[in-house]
Amino acid sequence: MVYKRFSIGVGFRIFLIILCLYLGLWLYYRQELWLAPGILGLIALIQIGELIYYVNSVNHKLARFLDSIRFTDFSSSFTSDSQMGGSFREVNMAFNEVMNVFKQTRAEKEEQMLFLQVIIQHINSGIISFNSEGKIGVINNAAKHLLQIPQFRDISDLGKLSTSLLEQVMEMKPGQRISYRVNPNLHLIIQSTSLKMGGQSWTLLSLQNINAELQSNELEAWQNLTKVLRHEIMNSITPISSLVDSLSTILEEDSYVQKEGFLIKKDGYQDIQEGLETIANRSKGLVAFVNAYRDYTNIPTPKKELISVKSLFENVLILMKEDLKVSDVKIVTDIMPEDLEINCDPDLIAMILINLVKNANESLQNQEERTIWLSALSQGDLGILIRVEDHGPGIIPEALERIFVPFYTTKKTGSGIGLAISRQIMNLHRGSLQVTSIPNEKTVFTLNFR
Repeated sequence: MVYKRFSIGVGFRIFLIILCLYLGLWLYYRQELWLAPGILGLIALIQIGELIYYVNSVNHKLARFLDSIRFTDFSSSFTSDSQMGGSFREVNMAFNEVMNVFKQTRAEKEEQMLFLQVIIQHINSGIISFNSEGKIGVINNAAKHLLQIPQFRDISDLGKLSTSLLEQVMEMKPGQRISYRVNPNLHLIIQSTSLKMGGQSWTLLSLQNINAELQSNELEAWQNLTKVLRHEIMNSITPISSLVDSLSTILEEDSYVQKEGFLIKKDGYQDIQEGLETIANRSKGLVAFVNAYRDYTNIPTPKKELISVKSLFENVLILMKEDLKVSDVKIVTDIMPEDLEINCDPDLIAMILINLVKNANESLQNQEERTIWLSALSQGDLGILIRVEDHGPGIIPEALERIFVPFYTTKKTGSGIGLAISRQIMNLHRGSLQVTSIPNEKTVFTLNFR
């Protein structure tokens, strides 16, 4: 309706201009008058000027409205009763309503932004954002407290705390997580996320000090280790001590003095011989346990190189070929993509896979379906997964929580350090080793390389 009135107003003014010009020309050529045509021509010029003003007023109003939106200046208001006529009352009211909506939307966004800033400042984890030029955008109180860096305005200032930490942070990929020990009281877990905002690329870092948790876990680990050591040592020392007492009694009761020396009865001699063999066996068991502990605590630093997953799998299959043939167990491999490569220590990772395949092989001895699935999958920026799956008896929930504890085993002949060493190797690769198991259905061990 508004635009119809505007068109009528413009058309009416054009009609008046044409009418004045026509009358002026008619009076000049037909009546040969001079004054009247001049007056009509002046009126036509005035009407043309008024039409230009009429149209420009609309343009100025629209330009002012659009500029207000462009520069987010919502303080402007448009009068509901315009001097251009009542036809524009609805336009002015619509402009004012739109401006009010923008005001309300901006106010809500500002409130949300303030709310988010309050949340960021009050969370316990440190938050830092910086752009491609290294300029700090957001840093909360937790990050300032953790890092203790004065005048932290550029990400390069992180080098004041540790140049090595700065290098690792700058090399981080989106979604990557690293662990870095700054000092005895500060052990950081840092996770990186990328985003785009305002036409710029930003990196968001979350920092958390896990020193207290590590100390608590370390204490718990030492307590568990002490329990294991006490159990193993007592299992060996107690029968040895008991046997020594028994042998001493046998010597006193079954031996007698002769001129040539001491003589021992045959039964006593056999008992002493059996006792000494038992002591020797228990001593060997204790030595084997100590050697297993030494193996667990002396894992070499990984020597990483880029290798083909296919060649890694082939190496494992060659080493396990005879054992699998004897057990009548087959392995099915699947690699996606086929040319997938992984950055790791091939010897250490092969050792993990051999251990997992060996465990799966042993679990399938009494199963009808004797197949092990060995697969690898690329997840892009999320890393690479290697899975070892079998459909054996599985692992009961109680044991599932403890199978990675050193020296814990569910097998009669196991040392209990294979899975513990495997997880430690993955930790040295900055990855993880996880297990899921459904009893009597399937068990899946997953190596996650980030």
